[in-house]
Order: sequence, then structure tokens, then C-alpha cells
Amino acid sequence: MPDPSASAALIATLAADARRAASVLAGSPTKQRRAALGAAAEALRRATDAIIVANQIDMERARDNGLSAAMLDRLALDAVRVEAMAQGLATVATLDDPLGAEIDRTVRPNGLDLARVRVPIGVIGIIYESRPNVTADAAALCVMSGNAVILRGGSEALESNAAIHRAFTDGLRAAALPVDAVQRVETTDRAAVGAMLQAAGAIDLIIPRGGKSLVGRVQSEARVPVLAHLDGINHVFVHASADPAMACQVAVDAKMRRTGVCGAMETLLIDAAYPDPAGVVAALVAAGCAVRGDARISALSGVPRADDADWDTEYLDAICSVAIVDGVDAALTHISRHGSHHTDAIVTEDRAVAEQFLARVDSAIVLWNASTQFADGGEFGLGAEIGIATGRLHARGPVALEGLTTYKWVGRGTGQVRGRG
Repeated sequence: MPDPSASAALIATLAADARRAASVLAGSPTKQRRAALGAAAEALRRATDAIIVANQIDMERARDNGLSAAMLDRLALDAVRVEAMAQGLATVATLDDPLGAEIDRTVRPNGLDLARVRVPIGVIGIIYESRPNVTADAAALCVMSGNAVILRGGSEALESNAAIHRAFTDGLRAAALPVDAVQRVETTDRAAVGAMLQAAGAIDLIIPRGGKSLVGRVQSEARVPVLAHLDGINHVFVHASADPAMACQVAVDAKMRRTGVCGAMETLLIDAAYPDPAGVVAALVAAGCAVRGDARISALSGVPRADDADWDTEYLDAICSVAIVDGVDAALTHISRHGSHHTDAIVTEDRAVAEQFLARVDSAIVLWNASTQFADGGEFGLGAEIGIATGRLHARGPVALEGLTTYKWVGRGTGQVRGRG
């Protein structure tokens, strides 16, 4: 039977070690952190065969446990994906170092010089499912931003995460940085997650990456600040003026490029004045998508009717709900009612309509004439991302180096005093 006290003691030990490592990282030169990531990238490449063997063990277990196709896709690694992880580390190493960057500066009338300067958050806990690439991405972003990290991956990726973590710590050693800067919770005991969530003062920020049940648990139980999103119920709105070829291309890519990612389109909205709604539906069906339509789409295309739950469902599969809406205002109303503030896009040749959509949709990412699958830190030039935040505080959208920093005020005076009164 799980022992909560043992898990609490484990997390307390990891967090104490992480705090000491974070202090070293925060004071380390940019060059040293860059060297660690470069060495970690090479260590990943050398360990490719071992990582793939470890992943095959995880994949076999996951299939036996009935993991969904979307989850299996997230879990799977091959040489191409390992190389992509290595390239991601190397790319993060080239990014501008946020530490010490001056956000703004002012000189007060009394001559006191005040600046806001970026500093690390401290100790970050990452709780994630399936995706073993998160092990490398999160470690790289945290180290480069001067934060220590405690990684708690899902049991389904246990062997893969361990192999990737071993390679990454080889990079830290090569650069003479503390290996405790990147630690992994080795136990699969769910009580360890609870201990992380309750570790206020020991862990400074929790970032969950996974399904709704995981993120919901984190948000309801955490005594530590949380940076998260629950769902990626993303929309593409095809406006009346949309170029038909572009509308089909964007819709198919947004849904079908990778159906299991959080940036995948789940609902397609088509303007009632668009000349060929059936053509966009046909393009999705031809690409292998199961379409569920509202009454008008179903009548036009013969696809099955969507029910009320479809508009609020993150399928993470080759399934899409499609509705006809009466213009941009109706599209905005639908997105406001059913969206998750993640990523929404419009396809239109009308700049004024596009700018209205971009201004009024309250999502972390809004796009014009582009696929929602661009909701990715690498595509945004951030090297990698630690997650996509859909809240309104601290950071929003793909969270990378800058999103993993806070700031402090630095005052430089010449003997100024407040005096009495």
C-alpha cells in the first residue's frame, strides 16, 4: 500500500537537492549552460539505440494496457524523434539567455536608478504523461533559464524517460554543472504526485502536461502555483472570403497532421456565405477524418449528426465536429462558448475580418491563414516549449525560457534616504 509519508520525504529530499543546484545554476555563466545542453545533445545521439530499446519496452507494455492510438503516438520514439530531441537541445543552447536581461529601467526624481531584471523562478516540478520528449525539452529549458527541475513522468514512459534522463545528466557532468539540477522521480507511486503538489516552499512552480484528469487533479490539489491548460478545443473558422484551396489545406493539416497533439483542430466552423462547405468536409473525409456535423452540414454532406457533447470534446483522434455559422460574430460566439482559450484560427482574404477575429478571440494563440498545428514552441522560434499556458497570469501560449523566469527590482543609488514623514 502506498506510503504518503515516504513519498513526502522523497520529494522533500529531491527538492532540497534541487534548491542547492538551482543556486549554482542561477550564478553560472551563459557559456557553461550552453555547453551543458550541447553535451547533452551529443549524449542523446550516442544513446539513440539504448533509448529506442527502452522505448520499445514501454510501447509493448502500453499496448498490453490498452493505451489509445493517440497516446501510443505520443509515446513512440525512433531515431528521427531522438534526433529531433537532440536538435531541440542544441537549439535552446543558442537562444538568448534571459537571465539578467533588463525588462525596463527608470530614474526617479531623487536620482534612484530602478531596473527590473529577469531571474530564475527556482525549483520547478514537471508532471507529465506519455511524451518522453518532455524529459529532454523540460530539462533543457529549465537549465538554460537557470532553474532546477524535478521530473515526474508517467509510468507508461518509465524506461524511455530514464534513458533520456541518463543522457541529459551526462551533459551536465561534462559541463561541470550539478546533476541535481535535473532530477527524476523514479517511483511510479501516485502519492509522489500528491507530495509534489503539496510541496509549497520547496517547489516554486508546478507544470502539468497530460490529459484532463491529470491537469484537473493538479489544479484542484496543488498548494504550489500551477502553470497549465486543460484542453485544446481548437477551432478553424473558414470565412466567406476564404480561398477554397487554402481552406481545405489548412483544415486538413490542422486536424490530420498529428491528431494527438494539443494544437490539433477539433471543431471546424464554416461561414454560411462560404460557397463550398461540402468541399472542405470532403477534403477532411478524404484525409481519413470522421466528421460529425450540425444539421446544415449533415444535410449538405450526409455525415453523421454531432451531439451537444461534440462541441466541447477534445478528440485527440481523427474525428472532427463541423458547423455552419452565420458570419464572424456567430463564429466568435461559438468559440467563446465552447473553446478552451488554446489556439483558434481564421481562413479569410478579408484583412478587416481577420483583424477583428484576432482581436476578439480570447485565446493564447490566434492565427490568420495558418494551421493550428503551429501551436508549438519550436515553430515559434523558442527552441522548445515546456507547455502551452492558457491562463491569463504570468505566461501565456508556448512557455519557453522567458516564461520560466520572474524578475526582481534592482536599485542603484547615491546615498538616497527617505527620511521622516
